[in-house]
Amino acid sequence: MDPALQSRAPQAAAHDHFEAQYLDLMRRIWTHGHERSDRTGVGTRSLFGANMRFDLGGNAIPLLTTKRVYWKAAAREMLWFLTGDTNIRALVAQGVHIWTDWPLESYRRATGDAIDRDAFEARIVADADFAARWGDLGPVYGKQWVDWPVYEPVGEGLFRQRDKGINQIAELVDSLRNNPGSRRHIFEGWNVAELDRMALPPCHKTYQFFVADRKLTGLLYQRSCDLALGVPFNIFSAALIIRMLAQQCDLEPGELIWNGGDVHLYLNHAELVETQLARTPSGSPKLHILRRPDSIFDYAIEDFEVRDYAPQAHISAPVAV
Repeated sequence: MDPALQSRAPQAAAHDHFEAQYLDLMRRIWTHGHERSDRTGVGTRSLFGANMRFDLGGNAIPLLTTKRVYWKAAAREMLWFLTGDTNIRALVAQGVHIWTDWPLESYRRATGDAIDRDAFEARIVADADFAARWGDLGPVYGKQWVDWPVYEPVGEGLFRQRDKGINQIAELVDSLRNNPGSRRHIFEGWNVAELDRMALPPCHKTYQFFVADRKLTGLLYQRSCDLALGVPFNIFSAALIIRMLAQQCDLEPGELIWNGGDVHLYLNHAELVETQLARTPSGSPKLHILRRPDSIFDYAIEDFEVRDYAPQAHISAPVAV
């Protein structure tokens, strides 16, 4: 990293801005992180254990301003999770590409076809049978959130999976409404028995909620944190579901508390990191929810509006698969 960039970074961070903690964490990892090999073969600089807090009062939303975050893609992904769907077809039909690389890579390995992403997605949308064969991600996020599998005994040592699993989100809403003081307001994606069937085990794995003074605060524990590309989406999405739950439960939004386990920057993200750290955050984005649907599962992308968001230019970087 350019020493001059490091020396002027504190001035660039605008430390009274909500984004400063993110930039400080990025700088700390890039300058002092441990260089490690990783699953993707790209290599990272990593630190273990990090925390950020974002006040969600006054419609505030933690959208980074030092680069554009495509919040509608993150919102569409969250709505997709809540359906329990695990096939990318519905996402790519909406122009959301964030999950395509995993099934695309699987298809290329299995078939030897060097198809490009656009052609692969076009075939996923046009051909339901092709999508069913190649577009499914396994029992990722939404499947666990709204249909966690339950098994019942059918004989000695024999079990059968029930047709309908546990809807953790529905149970969470009921618990927040009727037992706000509970310490069990949790939903979880890390189903040990099904990890090997998932295209990618859940990174943002555990969500817990806390009600005090009629405010809803949410805590996200994220085991694996791609700070440059993934975390900007993750903190927006976590704040979004806090806002949705608060509205459904007649509460005010409190804070988002983000806890990261292995927080890392990929070594091939140097240009992104150094460009972003040279920028100064500014502005106060606001998220407005335009209607209150009948349930947490009935929101649509048109229900969300972000105002006062004037980010600096998008910074592209490769995704490590």
